[in-house]
Amino acid sequence: MDRADRAVQLKHGGCNCCQAVLCAFAEETGMTEDELMRIGAAFGGGMGCLEGTCGALLGAQMLLGIKKYSGRPVGRDAANVLRQFKALCGATVCKDLKGVDTGVVLCPCDDCVRNAVKIAEGLE
Repeated sequence: MDRADRAVQLKHGGCNCCQAVLCAFAEETGMTEDELMRIGAAFGGGMGCLEGTCGALLGAQMLLGIKKYSGRPVGRDAANVLRQFKALCGATVCKDLKGVDTGVVLCPCDDCVRNAVKIAEGLE
């Protein structure tokens, strides 16, 4: 099973989207799944109200910090992660992705998780 499928499996096993993305990288980060679950706990469902940024995207951004931060800002890389996610998923806000106001789902949660994992895998 690849990492993206593992993340979707974690999501269906009780993780929110952010936790699923983070926990799929547990071994690589050197952190335990419990630690990553705690870090990502408040970032599912558009930060709990569907109004905020997609939790899967937030998980990818957190992984960017874990993988690349070395005392220097990672803003350019963060902007790139955001652009990639928006290009793949169509939006970055949870309710927009879910089509809450429009009735048109731009990207199902499972695909947001898959896309966030693929973006995070490409971080150097």
